[in-house]
Amino acid sequence: MSFTTRPELRGTFGMVASTHWLASGVGMSVLERGGNAFDAAVATGFALQVVEPHLNGPGGDVPAVFYSKAQDEVRVLCGQGPAPAAATIDAFSSRGLDLIPGVGPLAAVVPGAFDAWLLMLRELGTWELVDVMAPAITYARDGYPVVPGITAAIEAVEDQLRTEWTASAEIYLPAPQPGQLFRNLPLADAYGRLAQAQGGSREARIDAAREAFYEGWVAEAVDSFFAAEDGLLTGADLAQWEATFEPPVTLDYHGHTICKTGPWGQGPVMLQQLALLAGFELAAMSPGEYAHTVLECAKLAFADREAWYGDPDFVDVPLEALLSAEYAEQRRALVGERASLELRPGAPDGREPILPPQAPVVEGAGVTEPTVGLAGDTCHLDVADRDGNLVSATPSGGWLHGSPIVPGLGFCMGTRAQMFWLTEGLPNSLEPGKRPRTTLTPTLVLRDGEPYMAIGTPGGDMQDQWQLNPLLGHLHLGHNLQEAIDAPNFHSNHMPSSFYPRDIHLNEVEIEERSEAIDELRRRGHDVVVRPAWSLGRVSAVAREPDGLLKAGANPRGMQGYAVGR
Repeated sequence: MSFTTRPELRGTFGMVASTHWLASGVGMSVLERGGNAFDAAVATGFALQVVEPHLNGPGGDVPAVFYSKAQDEVRVLCGQGPAPAAATIDAFSSRGLDLIPGVGPLAAVVPGAFDAWLLMLRELGTWELVDVMAPAITYARDGYPVVPGITAAIEAVEDQLRTEWTASAEIYLPAPQPGQLFRNLPLADAYGRLAQAQGGSREARIDAAREAFYEGWVAEAVDSFFAAEDGLLTGADLAQWEATFEPPVTLDYHGHTICKTGPWGQGPVMLQQLALLAGFELAAMSPGEYAHTVLECAKLAFADREAWYGDPDFVDVPLEALLSAEYAEQRRALVGERASLELRPGAPDGREPILPPQAPVVEGAGVTEPTVGLAGDTCHLDVADRDGNLVSATPSGGWLHGSPIVPGLGFCMGTRAQMFWLTEGLPNSLEPGKRPRTTLTPTLVLRDGEPYMAIGTPGGDMQDQWQLNPLLGHLHLGHNLQEAIDAPNFHSNHMPSSFYPRDIHLNEVEIEERSEAIDELRRRGHDVVVRPAWSLGRVSAVAREPDGLLKAGANPRGMQGYAVGR
């Protein structure tokens, strides 16, 4: 076993891994007091909303993939809110916009995170809402230590907070410094009021909180605020939506079944990468050849994402063809000895791909700073309990620096609408009630048909590359969870960004300077940008062996992710 930054945790009682040590501790405390993995995941999720407000919030989104032992099935939780009823392409073009802004009220979609967590708690958990939310309320009211990313996020938009986003300024200015205890009293009050919702049963009390948020006083505050801010989101939009469960999209790979969200997220892109990689002997390759092969397969899969993925309730996504062995074999032939320089979507079922007109298809983007830095833009959590339940969830959106806080609530709405295109006829074109093609992409893995691993990472467009590399290391190279997470990471930027201003950097590869693949990638024609040794990815994972042994690993990059367990 090679040196790792911390041990792979092993035990039999429970494991919680997340992007913040306080949230992981909250989840483990729930398991210790008799809660199941779903109770723990919801408590962890609410804690993350408080301690990582620059990365997620109740006004954001959360997809999850989970295995329920009681139901004996894997399912997806869709907490991705759709576009408002008034969010048409004309509504933006009439305002002189050809892209949806990356910040501000116009980019808001229906907040999905709150209802998603409560649906999970109601249907799969055992605890009362007030008990699950108690740690988050305590941190909001009594204070939590600020991580550097919060300070950086506030300072980056300080002028806007001071001059325009006054409710945000009242809470976050002057900017708290790293390590300082910080309180969000309006959020604590709002959470406390929601947690105390009344009803005759546990389920009724959860339903009452959901109603208060989506049809009651929270929705009313959102409605009046967005009306005053020339926003498109209304209380009626909130009232007409609720989180849902749906089947996962799956692919069998080397004795494992990988479970992802549908094409309303980018989840199937990992499956497409794996379908391509299944035809290569990865374990026999040198580090350079290995990285080249993984990168070239990623380029092909992400080109298909751009041409074909969108909300399947609105568009016909040829998912079966995209994931077929025949299509993968055809596309695999495009992987050559040298780096490809074009964005090359395929033609599943003979259908001709259509790319957004803003997306260039030839080389020439140049090198810029990554859109997702060390602080990331998202959170992640994984939970395994002794009963066999597994949860992988990737909360995001509602960033304190992305949109103004709604007065009286202590939190803001998300800006996920920026992922839509304002061009007619694309799979991800803006339509009212449509889910944006999100980048949030948790992963659950079965081994020989039995639930085995929950894994994921923040990272925008990079999520299905940053978590794929540790997954491959675990499956092919014999790495334990922590070794796989600690190994040098890399990714391609050879796709249009999902975030404003939707830039693309064809043939660009970012790779940690510890990697042994750098020289070989350059020799093969990749535009290599070397990043600091511990800078790419914030992966965490938990796993369960058939004999009940539980395992966990967490990311050292950013110096805040931790796994806990026993």
